[in-house]
Amino acid sequence: MTRLTRRHTLAMLASAAGTAACATPESVTSARSGETPPLKDLAAAKGIRFGTSMDAREVNQAEYLDIVLRDCAVIVAENEHKMYTIQPTPDAMNWVPGDTLVNFAKANGLGMRGHTLIWQHPDWLPDWVNQKQFASAAEAEALLGGYIERVASRHSDFIYSWDVVNETIDPETGDIRETSFTRAMGANVLDFAFHSARASAPNATLAYNDYMSWEPSHEKHRSGVLRILERLKRNGAPIDALGIQSHSNDAPPSAFTATQQKIWRAFVEEAIGMGLDIYLTEFDVNDSMMVPGIAQRDREIAAFTRDYLDMMFSYEQTKDLLVWGIADNHSWLQGFKPREDGIAKRPTLYDSDYRPKLMHDAVAAALRAAPVRA
Repeated sequence: MTRLTRRHTLAMLASAAGTAACATPESVTSARSGETPPLKDLAAAKGIRFGTSMDAREVNQAEYLDIVLRDCAVIVAENEHKMYTIQPTPDAMNWVPGDTLVNFAKANGLGMRGHTLIWQHPDWLPDWVNQKQFASAAEAEALLGGYIERVASRHSDFIYSWDVVNETIDPETGDIRETSFTRAMGANVLDFAFHSARASAPNATLAYNDYMSWEPSHEKHRSGVLRILERLKRNGAPIDALGIQSHSNDAPPSAFTATQQKIWRAFVEEAIGMGLDIYLTEFDVNDSMMVPGIAQRDREIAAFTRDYLDMMFSYEQTKDLLVWGIADNHSWLQGFKPREDGIAKRPTLYDSDYRPKLMHDAVAAALRAAPVRA
């Protein structure tokens, strides 16, 4: 599956937001928005952390911050902790964007996840890394280990969890993607990354993060991820959790049938059976394949949200729910797989005027119904 990275969509969001602002006022907003406690409080009562991704530029957007600070207990950087941001060239370290978000979180009493120490995909590694021809595995380890040490130790007293490796499975084959690191180190790059992260951030939980999902086309992707997890556990790598991004980009919510739910439960339970916690790290609902009417889309998205979260919260190992943008005009999905009819998408909990939607109610209801974590 060809994926458009979030950084490539950022420039497109401004025009998408303009489209959203001009959309029909048919919106179905939350019927209980005035009565719903902050989502972070509903989540905390069940031992779950609720939060959202953030862009460093959003710390200056007052209206958006109102809903972030109302509902969220934690944040995660959208792009600011990725290697192409921090070390775009061999001799430059750009800490400003990531530090901006860390300082914002500290100032506002928020927790923070780290995302990601290595995006093990050649499309999202810096060009200078892709062009590197390592003479030996030791040379590759020195570069990668040094990078992970600098990044993971920088705020090791604050960032409570890291996505150590992100999206290394090729969904077409189920195999590990080839990068300059794997050419030198083979699959050992994964084990090495986790050990390096543990040494540099000893108090953080460490996760493998990927976008495999319940969708029918993701069978090879799911199988490949399970093989990775089995390998890491077998080799004694210090992995604590599986990050399930929880995007749904290849099938409409109506495809979340009883059959697919059974298949998905089997996948989740295999991961849990390895002793791993589950983090829902990038939740949103892509409505590209849904009807244009806003009211119906909102109802279908809310129904899917409740079904999916009820399933995932039924496992006490599910500890985090992070959405990938909490308002529609801040969502990367406005620029990824746009609707053929040109209508703005509605993939998040708040509309582009920062009004809570039925999806917000669905998250609140799922949190209320969730069992308390042990």
